[in-house]
Amino acid sequence: MSRTTLNLTFAIGFLAAAAGILIARANPATGYEPSVYLGTPTAVWVGFAIAMAIGVGTAIACRGHYQAIGIGLGSLVATSIVALPILRNYRFSGMGDALSHLGWTRDIVEGGMYPHDLLYPGVHSIGVVFHFLGGISIERALLFTILLLFIPFLIFVPLTVREIAGPGAAVGFAAVVSWMVLPINNIATHMGVHSNSNALFLAPVVIFALVAYLNRQATIERLPFGLSPFSVVLYLSAFALLLVHPQQMVNIVVLVGAIAGVQFLARRRYDDHPILEQPTTYAHTAVLGGFFTVWAASNERFRNAIVSLVDGVLADDVGTEQEVDQREASLLEIGGSIEELFVTMFLEAAIIGLIVGLFVLAMWLGWTNTTRATASHITYLGLALIPLGGIFLVYFVGTPTMAFRQVGFIYVILTIIAGVALAHLFGGLSGYITRPGANTVAALALGAFLVLGLMTVYASPIIYSPSQHITEQKFSGYESGFEHAAEERPHVGMGYDPYRYDHGINGLDREDVLSGATHSSGEIDPEQFEAGNYSGAYHDSDYYFTVTEFDVTRETQVYQGLHHSEEALEGIQYDPAADKVISNDEFDMYAVASDE
Repeated sequence: MSRTTLNLTFAIGFLAAAAGILIARANPATGYEPSVYLGTPTAVWVGFAIAMAIGVGTAIACRGHYQAIGIGLGSLVATSIVALPILRNYRFSGMGDALSHLGWTRDIVEGGMYPHDLLYPGVHSIGVVFHFLGGISIERALLFTILLLFIPFLIFVPLTVREIAGPGAAVGFAAVVSWMVLPINNIATHMGVHSNSNALFLAPVVIFALVAYLNRQATIERLPFGLSPFSVVLYLSAFALLLVHPQQMVNIVVLVGAIAGVQFLARRRYDDHPILEQPTTYAHTAVLGGFFTVWAASNERFRNAIVSLVDGVLADDVGTEQEVDQREASLLEIGGSIEELFVTMFLEAAIIGLIVGLFVLAMWLGWTNTTRATASHITYLGLALIPLGGIFLVYFVGTPTMAFRQVGFIYVILTIIAGVALAHLFGGLSGYITRPGANTVAALALGAFLVLGLMTVYASPIIYSPSQHITEQKFSGYESGFEHAAEERPHVGMGYDPYRYDHGINGLDREDVLSGATHSSGEIDPEQFEAGNYSGAYHDSDYYFTVTEFDVTRETQVYQGLHHSEEALEGIQYDPAADKVISNDEFDMYAVASDE
């Protein structure tokens, strides 16, 4: 392809991406959107699809600065998709931990607490900076924080692969796989104000510094006292990761420690090997482990988490199998299946993982033409997956949700290795067909994977989980509800405990903060509610019942009346024991009197 043609192609791609961004910005959300994908105008997706197609093709086929431009184009589209809640003027996005993080950020802004009062204040501190410097709301500041922490993932995955395999096809393939955002699984990692998930996107920065350090043997690249500049970057980036979330710092310590272990064994076994020429990571393991130990051991919340994990491991029945069986039965009742959900959420991740596993095995068996230097880095990362997988098993037995957070970090590693694996796979394919033919097959296959990956970055009804979009009306309804409510009357939701909204709106640095699993906040009894016994639907107590557009969408459209029906929701409007005290287009609140 001639230079003129390439320049014209890139111009079309960037214009298409810019058009998509501008159209999205010109069409803000006017109400609750169950899916950010369906709520976004079709023209936006057409523009993004054109730009992404050009980005994928050029990232794979081109080299040098044209490959870099292609990677930049694809990264722009991926970033724009992640930024859709910002572009389309969402008030906020996220209803679980995100609302608690919003509350802590509000506490810091209002002077109720200091950042260092939190175990991991990174996300909140960045949000505070955006709030004050940008003059924007705290909610919007946190949405910008999500975006800021996501961008390093797209930059440093290909940079890390370039350090591992040198410039070439592997860099382009790594960039394309990074656009799939595989660490997000929507089970325990989410694209939102969720510090554990946000930390995943900083991990490649630390890994890049680590790989760059291993590649530099020259004494000219030394600071005073013999310290490598990449060691400094490694320590600083790891400390930043610790401030965002310590669990991912644990994984980095395990990764660096695994590399140290491999180096130790290699020095005992081999007389000539690339690993022997690389600087050791013994000191880095000790320093990073010390960072984490000092930081975490001084925090009571961390100690409580460890106790909970140990209790879970020692418990006779964790309940994971029973929970899966219950969810499978529920899916069948609404016309879905576990198999369908797996394909939608995990097919591309499973295939990428399989390709990586087979490539690493083939490399260890000597069936690839990988250079010894590249093979040493792949060996480091491949063997590190063993202790990281062991941590996954411990989490799975103790706290299954944490296990899927661990899967998120594992897929950071797999994303990096995938760049090298796919370059070898399609490079080998070019020996049977032509190189342009192999590039075409690669672009089509990875394009399909990108669709699967990007359409599940955010929750939506396609994965039986409607968007956690929080509108102005919803915020306003909860604000009024908490402000004017009687102190002793509990707040009750439909399938969702509303205590998190109390966190987000009023902060957590106060005595009367609501918390889950208490009488003061909870969920309605679905059996009593469906039977029309509204007075007895919450522990035979007087209570405030809140129902939002999100609740109605989830229960009547996504779950198709599995737990709550439209008839029961209509019935409470006419029940003499229920008085509607607050109402707007997306929020209703009833004061329900008990029979006692």
